[in-house]
Amino acid sequence: MEILDKKYQYVDYLWDQKRAQEIENDQIALLLYRSNILGADLRITNFGGGNTSCKTIEKDPLTGENVEVMWIKGSGGDIGTLKRDGLAGLYVDKLKALKNIYKGLEHEDEMVELFYHCLFDLNSKAPSIDTALHAFLPYKHIDHLHSDAAIAIAASKNGEELMKEIYGNDFAWVPWQRPGFDLGLQLEAADAKNPNLKGLYLGGHGLFTWGETAYECYINSLEAIEKASVYLKANEGKRRPVFGGEKVKSLSEAKRRDQAAMIAPLLRGLASSHARMIGHFSDDEKVLEFINSEDLSRLAPLGTSCPDHFLRTKIRPLLLELPGDADLSDLNTIKTKLEPAFEAYRQQYSKYYNDHKRVNSPAMRDPNPVVILWPGVGLFTFAKNKQTARVASEFYINAINVMRGAEAASEYVALPLQEAFDIEYWLLEEAKLQRQPKEVPMSRKVVIVTGGAGGIGKAIADKLAENGACVVITDVDEDRAASAFATYKKDIATYSAMNVTDKNSIETAFKTACLEFGGVDIVVHSAGLAISKSLLDTTEKDYDILMDVLAKGQFNVAQAGVVIMKIQGLGGDLINIVSKNALMSGPNNVVYGAAKAAQAHMSRLLAAELGPDKIRVNSVNPDAVIEGSKIWEGAWAEGRAKAYNVRVDELPAYYAKRTLLNEIVTAEDIANAVFAFVGGLLNKSTGNMINVDGGVSAAFVR
Repeated sequence: MEILDKKYQYVDYLWDQKRAQEIENDQIALLLYRSNILGADLRITNFGGGNTSCKTIEKDPLTGENVEVMWIKGSGGDIGTLKRDGLAGLYVDKLKALKNIYKGLEHEDEMVELFYHCLFDLNSKAPSIDTALHAFLPYKHIDHLHSDAAIAIAASKNGEELMKEIYGNDFAWVPWQRPGFDLGLQLEAADAKNPNLKGLYLGGHGLFTWGETAYECYINSLEAIEKASVYLKANEGKRRPVFGGEKVKSLSEAKRRDQAAMIAPLLRGLASSHARMIGHFSDDEKVLEFINSEDLSRLAPLGTSCPDHFLRTKIRPLLLELPGDADLSDLNTIKTKLEPAFEAYRQQYSKYYNDHKRVNSPAMRDPNPVVILWPGVGLFTFAKNKQTARVASEFYINAINVMRGAEAASEYVALPLQEAFDIEYWLLEEAKLQRQPKEVPMSRKVVIVTGGAGGIGKAIADKLAENGACVVITDVDEDRAASAFATYKKDIATYSAMNVTDKNSIETAFKTACLEFGGVDIVVHSAGLAISKSLLDTTEKDYDILMDVLAKGQFNVAQAGVVIMKIQGLGGDLINIVSKNALMSGPNNVVYGAAKAAQAHMSRLLAAELGPDKIRVNSVNPDAVIEGSKIWEGAWAEGRAKAYNVRVDELPAYYAKRTLLNEIVTAEDIANAVFAFVGGLLNKSTGNMINVDGGVSAAFVR
């Protein structure tokens, strides 16, 4: 097929012919390439949505004969990030032979188990529910996509009529049916009636397109989506204003974000009555157009149509009956106003479950809302981790796009609740959930680390992130904070400049945490500096900066963190990185040691005060952690070397030799101590301290 240099308005043409030629003899590599560039455009398909396949001729390892094998995205995968180990490879003839033993719709789920008997590649990912849909179509390359435009047609009241108006006889319509073996037979029958089809529409679901080459399939998919998009755009506003027109005015961007940051911890706490959740906020213009519209109250309760949407978002969102510019200065009063709405949502979800459950349905899942809409402000989503919350937001924006398109050309129609329930609580979907990796100790926790850009702070952030936490890196040097942030993968971290002596700076950092993750669970105060001077050499300026950064800084950060923790009502942890100098007297250290002692006792006082709120307060006392520490650069190291009459380069060995274990203490050692407090094993410990100093008897806690 001729390689086109074509421009599209509503999809991205990403085919790189040079790259394709490098792998042109490897059809599996071409499948992965096609999948990845399709999945790179969320207008084409959403994260984890849709499926792609190709059929190749392979040599059977047992008979040596040539056999046809279908390679298809495995269960739970994402085409945008699909790799070779995410595919299932199955014998096509064995899949077709399953028709001979298929006993009807009541036995659908049994067929998925039989797919395992059709595996050609023994290293395959678990075969997808969509396997039969691809296997029975007689094409080498097939795309099943959940583009917003295609679903808008599929979810329209007169979708089949619209499809014919857009494509003529090039596409056929298959009415809504839950994905499975029988739907594969329906697709096969629809295609057999017209061998010249370019694709199929699945009512309420999505789009199938194909081609004899990877490129032909890719272009066919883009053309189909582009045509639907053009048609919907041309009809937009003809029947009536988009979503019935504007009902509520958006706040300014700055005000939206201020309001969102203030209310996010409250919403997070209410949405976490079953299990702690991580949040995400979006005030995308598409979101605002929908949530501010006349049609919001009509369309939102209908729920989403495409199964991929509501599996991520629940069938319906929660609408906040709260003015966008509401006064949030008294969040306890706001909480009292919102609690009944959350309780009503939970009861409604329980009713949905009880009204539609089957004899063998899995137990009811968390009844709290995933999507929360606040007119004038934006969209909040809450899920088990940042990626899942972000993706839920993206899916709901997809659903908004679908409703917009369907309402432009016709009338939006959601799935019947029983159909939606049967997919949400499908045993095969439950099996997919059970295959997900188990959560790690710090899952669902948000940590803010002061002084987090290097040394001890960065080691702590790394340790907690490795164990599943979302981390907010703060540092007085914003460039250092940004560089530290750049070391993490997406959805793991964010950063903010923070001067712990400046309350405005602290407020900005905590606002960042609330906007990015929904709140804060753990505050680690690691920011510090050190000045080593004798009493007579210490200036008032030295005294003030040490006390301000170490003691007052700890107070300021604890105060800001506890405000959020109390709003959430989920408890929390304050971990203060103090020093063995809080317990041990040393030369030329009068103000530093006194400030560290203040930190240690403040930790005990806060533990006593905050216990009833389930907020634990503990401290870690390092000694002589030199690696990566700015404190040990310059004057402090010189001062300590002078105090002990050694050279600067001899300090690490000097400190090690004076310990009982004769060990050099590292930043990772301190991070391990912090993890010991917050990793789940010491949930009933507060007011405690752990010395990580190699063993200094003079600093033993008495």
